[in-house]
Amino acid sequence: SQPPSLFDARPSEDKPSTNNPFPFRCPRTRPMGERLAGAEKEVLVEIVRFTQKNGLKGAEGGWKDFLARNDKKFGASVSDPKKRTKDVLLVFLVTFSKDFQKYFRKLVRRHAERRAIEQYMNEFSGKISPEQKLVQLTTEHLDYRKNYYFPSYQEGWKVMRIGKVSSSMNSGAMLAIDCEMVLCHDGTEAVVRVCVVDNKLEVKLDTLVNPLKAVADYRTHITGVSKKDLEGVTCSLVDIQKSLKKILAKGKILVGHSLYRDLYVLKFDYSRVIDTAYIFKYANLPTTSTASLNSLCKSVCGYSVREDGEPHNCLKDAEAAMNLVTAKLKHGFNDPIEIAENSVPE
Repeated sequence: SQPPSLFDARPSEDKPSTNNPFPFRCPRTRPMGERLAGAEKEVLVEIVRFTQKNGLKGAEGGWKDFLARNDKKFGASVSDPKKRTKDVLLVFLVTFSKDFQKYFRKLVRRHAERRAIEQYMNEFSGKISPEQKLVQLTTEHLDYRKNYYFPSYQEGWKVMRIGKVSSSMNSGAMLAIDCEMVLCHDGTEAVVRVCVVDNKLEVKLDTLVNPLKAVADYRTHITGVSKKDLEGVTCSLVDIQKSLKKILAKGKILVGHSLYRDLYVLKFDYSRVIDTAYIFKYANLPTTSTASLNSLCKSVCGYSVREDGEPHNCLKDAEAAMNLVTAKLKHGFNDPIEIAENSVPE
């Protein structure tokens, strides 16, 4: 007789898992599935949503393809992963290749790290540095998981672990970063300048970067970088990644404004971050919007990073991000702040 299908349950029901949640899969999928089986359902929901966002497909296609093929009753009509059982999510995820399985397990570990941090903060609140509390505030933002789950399974990405929770919770060492990007002919963006400063605004890195591929638009009016500026530049993205791993050693906190954009173009997956777009509340912006770096500095620090029409200055932007964190640590800014009316949200 045929084993019972996981899809016999209503989509919103979460029946307890059996000892073998993969009764109709071939044996070779089980070891990989068992490694994910210990994860909480909400983590698996986030991973499935990640596959949807990035158009990823397993052996049975994407999420909706999988549902249409296996759920004879509801098909893909109930496609919200949150409304599916944990076992259904698991069976979908084990249809992916071993390389993707490794990445999925990394996401599970990242969630476990966040849980461990939350537990540590609850038990040892007096030992947590003020800077670490801003890291936690960043991870609690509604857009954090959407923007900080990077496709680090792709070629060229580097992943940096934060180490032991107990040792990182007490550290308040910070570095702020900003990048300038150009548009390449293949439709991607490439970094051409990287600046890093410490909490005393001392420059730790200020480097032009050779994109090593054809550039369609240098965006000089925005980046301040021209084709001529990059002539003879030998520093590559790989060199920058090595420098970042070196200067971020011992669990330093990385600061930036909409920092995920910089990390994405740097192909650098790092979780101990403070995003200055996420640590303030806004009184006159929609909940889904964040203020620009310039308008936020006007409201919080009382100065403009740049004048209208002036190109970005990578170094000034990194300094501005650090100044925002310093102001937050010193003055709190717990109440919603007003953003100038003529400022354009990000």
